[in-house]
Amino acid sequence: MNEIRVSVIYHSATGTVSEIAGELADTAEKHGAEVRLRAVEGSSAPPDAEGTPRVREHATIAADPTDVLWADAVLLGSPTRFGNVSFQLKSFLDSLGDAWRKQQLADKIYSVFTATNSPHGGQESTLLALTNSLHHFGGIIVPPGYTDPAKFTDGNPYGTAHCTGEGGKKIDDATRNAARVQSERVVRVSRALKDT
Repeated sequence: MNEIRVSVIYHSATGTVSEIAGELADTAEKHGAEVRLRAVEGSSAPPDAEGTPRVREHATIAADPTDVLWADAVLLGSPTRFGNVSFQLKSFLDSLGDAWRKQQLADKIYSVFTATNSPHGGQESTLLALTNSLHHFGGIIVPPGYTDPAKFTDGNPYGTAHCTGEGGKKIDDATRNAARVQSERVVRVSRALKDT
């Protein structure tokens, strides 16, 4: 069985996307993957958000294009910005132009995740917008789909998505379970592809 390398790369403004990223990374490790957990520049809690979780300690290494090149599978996360990807994560994706020109981003597994403040704050449009770049890369997009009963609780087949709501609700069991399903599927599909 081949070793699978997974990079979880994200932007987190308040710590919510960071929490999801951590769950994805932990699950990939539990399923035998070597994992890099990386935050793009600008990931942190705003100064007025006391008590908001900060970027996980082992993700203090800033994301770099080499983290994508190293990986067999890449999970990308962004908070929703008006139904779209945050400029911080988009800027990171834009930095991959040279690797794209050299066809170094093709044939990798990609999957996406997000968080919003409101229930209909653009989760699905953000997840789908994230995949636009991945199509250009020639990536193999592995969504969680409705492949596990846990996905019916968070209700999103495109990727893990969490709504914090007005009170800034931390990720709950439904979100954690959805992230576990997604990460396990990414590792399983990556391994199957690499073993062929």
